[in-house]
Amino acid sequence: MVNKKPHKPKAIDRLRSTPVLVISSIVLICIVFIIIPKLARADSFQSQINALNQQNTSAQNSLNSLSRQAANYQQAIANLQAQINGMQSAISINEAKQTSLAAEISSNQAQLVKEKSVLANVIKTMYVTGQLTPVEMLATSNNISDYIDQQIAYNDVQQKIQDTVTQINKLQAQLQQQKQQLAIVVNVEKQQESKLANAQAQQQQLLSYNQSQQASYNSQIQKNNSQIAKLAAEQIAANEKLVSTGKIIYSGSCGGTYPYIAQGSYGPWGCHYPHSSDFQPGCAYLDSWGMCNRECVSYTAWMVYSNYGIDVTGFGNANQWPANASAAGIPIGYTPKVNSVAIYMGGSSDPWGHAMWVKSVNSNGTITVDQYNVQYNGNFSEGVVSSAGLTYIYFGG
Repeated sequence: MVNKKPHKPKAIDRLRSTPVLVISSIVLICIVFIIIPKLARADSFQSQINALNQQNTSAQNSLNSLSRQAANYQQAIANLQAQINGMQSAISINEAKQTSLAAEISSNQAQLVKEKSVLANVIKTMYVTGQLTPVEMLATSNNISDYIDQQIAYNDVQQKIQDTVTQINKLQAQLQQQKQQLAIVVNVEKQQESKLANAQAQQQQLLSYNQSQQASYNSQIQKNNSQIAKLAAEQIAANEKLVSTGKIIYSGSCGGTYPYIAQGSYGPWGCHYPHSSDFQPGCAYLDSWGMCNRECVSYTAWMVYSNYGIDVTGFGNANQWPANASAAGIPIGYTPKVNSVAIYMGGSSDPWGHAMWVKSVNSNGTITVDQYNVQYNGNFSEGVVSSAGLTYIYFGG
């Protein structure tokens, strides 16, 4: 940033009292022109671009919300799957118990049949023996002791077999009861598993619908971006067509004494630093007057300061400059002068206007101007345009 000139016009003191306009969040669109009606038409693309950008912002907000919702669905699905896995594990364990119980019941049943057969044989033997009268049995025995021992042995065997049969029957009853209870448990677990699976399927359906909505919004954003790119190209082409009666003498990233690197109260700026897109809000770098870097008004602000030492902080968009200059006591008019600022006031579809530095006034009704961002790329250009229909600000008096 250069030092101020020693001599300053009286207009400077009045300028300092002008309220500072907040413009750091405003994108200043610079437009080249020859004929005013054509320029309004050429820049009418901007309203369409703004509308598409608004649609994209709304769609992106919806996408962000859907993405958070999808994360909740996915977490719910994962939680339900963990519960399903636990339930399936419990079912497998209980079904294994059922198999084990069935095998044990079958084994006990075989043992019961065997014991009953033994008991039947004992009873049969006792029955055959019982056909003899006690006197006959005693007579056939070696002695009374043998007879008594034989009777006791029969009774003991019969009692043991009967006890075994009773014990097996009791165990069978217990096993059957366990089997029934286990069957109920397994049935309940399978019902719970089914409910969990249904709940998971519902969450999956919601997730699928959510993802289809996200895909729809993404498709809309992509289509809008394609349309924005097309409109931007058409807008630039239309602006370039407007200068067909004149010409662009020179164009480059830097020029017109605009600083390569400068340091201001808002940070670094200059043509070394990037230019923010006119089709996106805000700008990354602000010049010493709070204007977006490498915009038309940033360049004219620099030229006014470097030539006249006047600080135009708060002058705002290009079409706001005449009123702010007049309020600061700086004369304005409609006749071009060298080293004045030429302002196109804009139209209904062009709410920003365009600012240029008058380099020379030509005899054929045109002026040679230096300007920035004529092709929406933040570059400097020198061109020839019609002098008609413009407002001129005479910072040099």
